Amino acid sequence: MSPDSQASASFSMEDFEKALSSQEFDFQVGQTVTGKIASHSNDGALVDIGGKSAAFLPLGEASLKKVIDLSATLPVGDERQFVVIRDQNEDGQVTISLRRRLLDEAWERLTEQSANGSSFNVRVNGSNRGGVTADVEGLKGFIPRSHLNEKENLEALMGQTLTVKFLEVNKETKKLVLSERLAGQSARMAELEEGQLISGTIASLKPFGAFVAFGGTTGLLHIKQISGVYVKSLEAVFKPGQAIKAMIVNIDEGRGRIALSTKVLESYPGEVIEKFDEVLASAEERAERARKKLEAEEQV
Repeated sequence: MSPDSQASASFSMEDFEKALSSQEFDFQVGQTVTGKIASHSNDGALVDIGGKSAAFLPLGEASLKKVIDLSATLPVGDERQFVVIRDQNEDGQVTISLRRRLLDEAWERLTEQSANGSSFNVRVNGSNRGGVTADVEGLKGFIPRSHLNEKENLEALMGQTLTVKFLEVNKETKKLVLSERLAGQSARMAELEEGQLISGTIASLKPFGAFVAFGGTTGLLHIKQISGVYVKSLEAVFKPGQAIKAMIVNIDEGRGRIALSTKVLESYPGEVIEKFDEVLASAEERAERARKKLEAEEQV
């Protein structure tokens, strides 16, 4: 027998167990570990994560929601990922959390969903002076009063399902802000199309143009899109509350912006300034002419 074979034979199971017991398992707080549920108790569960002692999973760290029957939520043998939340004690046992891992995964999903700009439904479960709250995958979402359709009687929203979009998703500051108003605007924008003639009213005047309210949303009539000639003073052309018709020339759903134009309705530069009422009266015919012109330009 070779020296190597003799050495291998002399390394007994007892020696192996001693070597294993002398191995240090250095689990760090914040570390993600994989483990299997070994047993349950009234206050939590023991989880085999490959250490000298089974890790302890407190009942309050077993889920994002209140757990009634832990054995049903996490049966013995179930393998999951956990986060170490407390250093090992004198027996070498660390405390772990499934809740912390689920929170991290939820933030990752919601951050991705926010980037997609999609709308979704939530149920209102609380309110305060600033707005209402709702559960979003176990996280607390907040809808500011200014982003609600119903801004006065917030108590009436309790238990109601609202369609919302993300306004802010910030894992670091734990801010999850939602908007019902933006979701409604997105739904309305989905019904609009470029080249469409809209009827609305002047909502406000700014140095760069006029905001036009129509169909439950708002579009911008930029000062350069009013006429083919330079507009010196918006106040000389429009007044808040004034009726107007304009063509949609651009829709930016991602930024929630609708660009309008009356310039495309002109028969000659400056007509909107000189004969606004006439342009308004024949806006449908002018819009059809403008659409055909744009289609012809696209085909060239």
